Amino acid sequence: MKTIKLHKQEHDVKIGKDCPYYEPNITEDCMLELDGEVIGFYIKDVSKYSKKLSQLISISNKEFRSDNVPKSLLERSDVFAKVYKDGLTRKEAKKQGTIQMSTILGSVAPKAHMRRPYPTISSVHREKKANIFIKAMWGASVEAEKIIKQLTPEIYKTQLELFKDVDKKWRFGNMFTSSISNFNIAAAYHRDTGNIVGAVNVILTKRNNSSGGSLNVPDYNVTFEQADNSMLVYPAWKNIHGVTPIIKTSEDGYRNSLIFYPLKAFKGI
Repeated sequence: MKTIKLHKQEHDVKIGKDCPYYEPNITEDCMLELDGEVIGFYIKDVSKYSKKLSQLISISNKEFRSDNVPKSLLERSDVFAKVYKDGLTRKEAKKQGTIQMSTILGSVAPKAHMRRPYPTISSVHREKKANIFIKAMWGASVEAEKIIKQLTPEIYKTQLELFKDVDKKWRFGNMFTSSISNFNIAAAYHRDTGNIVGAVNVILTKRNNSSGGSLNVPDYNVTFEQADNSMLVYPAWKNIHGVTPIIKTSEDGYRNSLIFYPLKAFKGI
């Protein structure tokens, strides 16, 4: 596997700014090296490393898109534009617009401003119909860990060390606390400040008849393709990043990212 050496770039991108469309410039399997240290990697097709992970991604994606899994529904700006500019009803606009959905699994950090000043486990775990999805996602996190151990043993070792004071009841897999599935969600620039410093996220992607939805990191002028069945391992706490707009090339087009991440709120509790 080749190594991409990352170099700091000057830019004027600020947190909260919408991420524009960029053509991906990271499209093949590679290690990501910064200042002589490997900080992550990208795999275009995980089936080369784990048929089991590939199967679990497909199951997770299928279940997520079914009625078995509770989801938070977002309405994109393109839906509202069709309502206000084109004179369509919201029902008509939704048919033409892009539906965005997300689901969180595992541990949810305290949010005092939402009158929940205590940690908890996602309510999705109480939905019996979601059991296949939960089990498939849990299995996918464990299989992803195996690939991290195989390709980047130092990252694997570091993350396990960082998790020594995270109680097992708060873990999703062995080296993450939580998971989120983002369906057709293009994210403005942000940095995952709630994550454990020194740890990595895993992003698994399923897509169909769509372009865009790529991760852009302006600090290094890189945009990851995030192809169907791909895996990206990256320290999301380290830099601001955003997700480029998702463009459906047919009515059934979508991009679904299955993400595992480590929250620092669960260290030592």
